Amino acid sequence: MQVKKLHSPGLTFFKPETENTLRLPFIPVGVKAGFPSPALDFMEYTIDLNKYVAKHPHTTFYIKADGHSMRDAGIDDGDILVTDRSLEPANGKIAICLIDGEFTVKRLKLENGSLFLMPENPAYPPLPVTENSQFSVWGIVTFVIKSL
Repeated sequence: MQVKKLHSPGLTFFKPETENTLRLPFIPVGVKAGFPSPALDFMEYTIDLNKYVAKHPHTTFYIKADGHSMRDAGIDDGDILVTDRSLEPANGKIAICLIDGEFTVKRLKLENGSLFLMPENPAYPPLPVTENSQFSVWGIVTFVIKSL
């Protein structure tokens, strides 16, 4: 996996490596939460996760979540966020944003012609995007990779 570091301290972006030849076993049927299924019958299938999660590999990057403001959306501290720069920002989408020189991950909320960056944790306030804000959307989060 290629690593691209930006000038922001502690911020690392990871670019998907589409030429990766690592193929791991993949079971293409849903795993039952009740009775066991014959998973060994499907061990001949493999998957390259980069090809699965990066629908647009040239505009996709991975970024690590830092903090707890999106915990109720299932994004926890340390999770890897798969983000696609080719997707259009839209109301209700979770986005990686740059606001006033700081990166953040928040849900976009359009309301009465105003834009808010909404946390998914009641302990954090919404961030209004004003005409004085330096603001851009870097991409839309499409998958969350987490450890248990």
